[in-house]
Amino acid sequence: MIIKTTNLCWQWPRQTARLRFPDISLPAGEHLFIHGPSGSGKTTLLSLLSGLNRATLGSIRVHGQDLARLSGSARDRLRADRTGVIFQQFNLVPYLSALDNVTLPCRLSRHRRQQAGDPADAARQLMTALGLPVETFTRKAPELSTGQQQRVAAARALIGAPPLILADEPTSALDVVNRDRFVALLLEQAARTGSSVVFVSHDPALASHFGNHLELLTETETEANP
Repeated sequence: MIIKTTNLCWQWPRQTARLRFPDISLPAGEHLFIHGPSGSGKTTLLSLLSGLNRATLGSIRVHGQDLARLSGSARDRLRADRTGVIFQQFNLVPYLSALDNVTLPCRLSRHRRQQAGDPADAARQLMTALGLPVETFTRKAPELSTGQQQRVAAARALIGAPPLILADEPTSALDVVNRDRFVALLLEQAARTGSSVVFVSHDPALASHFGNHLELLTETETEANP
């Protein structure tokens, strides 16, 4: 299993309300669509799966590793080496070119760099496959359209063939045609390397692209009623 969670809960600091998440068992190479309204914990769940935050209760195994048993630095290294993340706001580095944004994970992770071979060449291939014109490769992130920034963020997540891609509502600013096209391209590129994609969205119309689905609700519970 690329992801295995059991009895997973998250509680905000100094608050009694907590979120309880359904169990997840996702085989390697398969994809998962997580949907639910605002406030249902979609982004929180991704932060737990990526190791950015630690669960209040329950267990998370990602890449065969029990995240609760790893130090913060070990979780950071696991994420850098084996997980690509597409943020909702893309989080591109504004003073870097599109190409340099894509190759950034290879500078931060020796494993990703080795997997990519020639990072610049791998980046160009990914950017081309995702529909980015060659003239955009040298442009700074703020000079790109929203759709172009989205594709750069996807290429950055995919470079070095990480086994797991976490995508946090990356299509929220796109129209229906470009939204569906992007999801199809993302899954096509992930299929080339056997990567699993966990895709979070409030839009249930995207569910048809995915074989596994998980719905989150807005209900919370209190510490006194576990």
